[in-house]
Amino acid sequence: MQDFDQAYQNGAYIPGAEAYPPRWTAAAQAFRESLGPRAVLDLAYGPEPRQRFDLFYPQGQPKGLLVFIHGGYWLAFGRETWSHLAAGALGHGWACAMPSYTLAPQACIAHMTNEVAQAIHAASALVAGAVVVTGHSAGGHLAARMGCADQALPQVRRVVPISPLAELEPLRQTAMNADLQLDTNEVARESPARLTLRSDCRAHVWVGGNERPAFLWQARTLSEAWACDWTVAPNLHHFNVIDDLADPNSPLMTACLDGL
Repeated sequence: MQDFDQAYQNGAYIPGAEAYPPRWTAAAQAFRESLGPRAVLDLAYGPEPRQRFDLFYPQGQPKGLLVFIHGGYWLAFGRETWSHLAAGALGHGWACAMPSYTLAPQACIAHMTNEVAQAIHAASALVAGAVVVTGHSAGGHLAARMGCADQALPQVRRVVPISPLAELEPLRQTAMNADLQLDTNEVARESPARLTLRSDCRAHVWVGGNERPAFLWQARTLSEAWACDWTVAPNLHHFNVIDDLADPNSPLMTACLDGL
């Protein structure tokens, strides 16, 4: 019988995993400070405490908006840890928005989906042009949801889920579900792999080649369900697969902005 808690455990299989969060936090703070007035922080998209987003502007008029949605199994982290990942978008002349959202157990995943959609509406009202949504892990799930046919987001032209959780049924079998409280109905409503990609939105799924087999399966499952491109980035694991968002010249940034 498969141990789903082990299947979806990442840190235990990444050498030096404990050093990543403080490194991310320090890089994010330094990046915000380096931008000065081009970092517009703590913008509200709703009345709740975590319904906030940061917006980073490039030099000159933005060509469009990239939205990055953070991960943490819908249980942890916030936008403040990932600011440095906006560097790739800014290097292409795109603005970048990073929302926080209410975490479990205070919110269910369906509520988080609605919050991220609200954040995109708010951010896209401030930046003209196409919107690309990317996100990592649980944020990859939420990025994928923004491309689904049930979401009224015509401004979202492309979604690039990174290491996404696309089929939620296995998560019901983990200890995390005590907080996530996924049931059969929410799994059906919130699993992108069971939903249809909106006809006016394109997708490219991204995953690290050294990730846990469960994440490779999740990525391939979504790419097959949506008949979209997927890339297995060689030699990258779950904690460093997102680093290339900070590099304007990376293949990941090419995938994000392809054709836009």
